Amino acid sequence: MRKAYRVKTEEDFQRVFHKGESCANRKFVVYRLAKPGQAHFRVGLSVGKKVGNAVMRNRVKRMLRASLQELAPAIEAELDFIVIARPSVSTCDSKEVMQNLQHVLKLAKII
Repeated sequence: MRKAYRVKTEEDFQRVFHKGESCANRKFVVYRLAKPGQAHFRVGLSVGKKVGNAVMRNRVKRMLRASLQELAPAIEAELDFIVIARPSVSTCDSKEVMQNLQHVLKLAKII
């Protein structure tokens, strides 16, 4: 994903955490915050150390980015959202990650 599509700064992350709404399933937690007038959505990814070592965390982030690129046309434009991976996601393959991500994004009314 291009840099314009990412929530990058600590301020932006904290704004979404404190002012946004959250939804979750067994694999992911999603915080969303509406930003009217924004040209496209922005997403932040968070994969903590409980998920596994650096190799596993980077693998999960790659699968998340690939899934988000597939879902990008269906995602609302005026949103900032953060996807937090739970430790149980480390055992999933890319198909399961896609299904669980779709499920949680529908719960959060992002797609």
